Amino acid sequence: MSAHDIHAGHDDHHDHDDLHVTMGDYVKGFILAVILTAIPFYLVMNNIITDRTTAVAVLGLFAVIQVLVHMVYFLHMNGKIQGGWTMLSTIFTVIFLAIAISGTLWVMFHMNTNMMPGHEMHQAAGHADHAGHTAPAAVTP
Repeated sequence: MSAHDIHAGHDDHHDHDDLHVTMGDYVKGFILAVILTAIPFYLVMNNIITDRTTAVAVLGLFAVIQVLVHMVYFLHMNGKIQGGWTMLSTIFTVIFLAIAISGTLWVMFHMNTNMMPGHEMHQAAGHADHAGHTAPAAVTP
């Protein structure tokens, strides 16, 4: 029995996994990546968006779009490769990261709020130095 006979039917189920990538796909991905980097850079350097919350939302949106461009054009991820399992595992990872990050931020915010209730009062009672920092209020025994 030869090696060819052993692997004779091996490639039969991989015909849907053919990946045809051209130089044009890489160029499109590169151009999109440059544009998606240049626009946020321009917005930040020229102070186009003055509201911090809006700036974080816009820059986050550009970041997500850029991640998707990299996944499609450079990592060649789509629903057809490996029967869709690669895309399914990526979606699971994104959902897991979103839950972990939002949960961490939620816990940190609420711990800061609940564990330091008098923090604002101490800052108001303290004195500010030349840099704007406040010194803690005098503690009497």
